[in-house]
Amino acid sequence: MSRDSAALSRSGPASPSLHRGAPDLRTQCAACPIRHRAVCASCEPDELQQLEAIKSYRSYAAGQRILWAGDEMGFVASVVQGVATISQTLADGRRQMVGLLLPSDFLGRPGRATAPYDVTAASEVMLCCFRRKPFEALLATTPHLSARLLEMSLDELDAAREWMLILGRKTAREKIASLLTIVARRQMLAGLRAVRGRIVIDLPLTREAMADYLGLTLETVSRQIGALRADGVIALDGTRRIVVPDIRALMAETGDDMDGAPIA
Repeated sequence: MSRDSAALSRSGPASPSLHRGAPDLRTQCAACPIRHRAVCASCEPDELQQLEAIKSYRSYAAGQRILWAGDEMGFVASVVQGVATISQTLADGRRQMVGLLLPSDFLGRPGRATAPYDVTAASEVMLCCFRRKPFEALLATTPHLSARLLEMSLDELDAAREWMLILGRKTAREKIASLLTIVARRQMLAGLRAVRGRIVIDLPLTREAMADYLGLTLETVSRQIGALRADGVIALDGTRRIVVPDIRALMAETGDDMDGAPIA
C-alpha cells in the first residue's frame, strides 16, 4: 500500500473513536481492569491525578490500523482491553508479525517521535492514551512511573528473547503449544483462575494470524491444533475458544522444562 493510500485510509471511517471522561467504569482509574499491571501500577493518588490530566481514550474496531510505521506519535498508551498485533512490512510487500499487545501492555516509546512498526487491532481495542510530551516530562519527576516503565521494558526484552527461541528452534507443535501457554499465562495474570483444573483461553488471533506470527502455513497450524486436540492436550469450544484440561500437560508440549529453560 502506498503512503498516499495509507493516509487516505487513516483519514476515512477508520479513525479511532475518542473519549474524554467517558462514564464507563473501565475508564476510571480506581476501577480500571489493568490498574495494578499497567505503567501506572505503582503510582500514588497524586501521581494518578497528574496522569488523569493528560489522558484520553481511543477505541478501535477489529482489523482497524492503529498506527502505520513512520507515523508521528503524539501519544503513548496502555492497552485497556483487546489485543493488537505489531508487524513490519518489507519493501516488496512481505509482512511479518513481530509481537502482540495484550491488556496492560505499553504502546509507544518516550523519546521517539515516530512509530517503528505497524500496529493493528486484532479485536476491539481500547487504549488509555497519554500525550507524549507531558508524559515524558512526568517520567523525569515521577520515580514510580519511570521505574515501572523500566520494569515493563525489561519484561518485553525477555519476551522478545523467548520469542526468538520459539521461532528459531522449536517444532510446529511446540510453537503452537508455546503460543497457547503464553496467552494462558497472561490471562491468568489478568485474574483468570482455573476451574477444576481447566483453563479456558479466549484466543485473540485467527488461525491465519497465528500462522503469520509463528512463521507456519495455515494448514500446519490447523493440523497441529487438531493433533493437540486428538491427544487430549486441548479441547475446542468454537473457533476462538480453547479449553486446557491440564496446563502442565500443555507446558510439557512447549519443549521447555518447568523452569522455563529449553529441554536438552
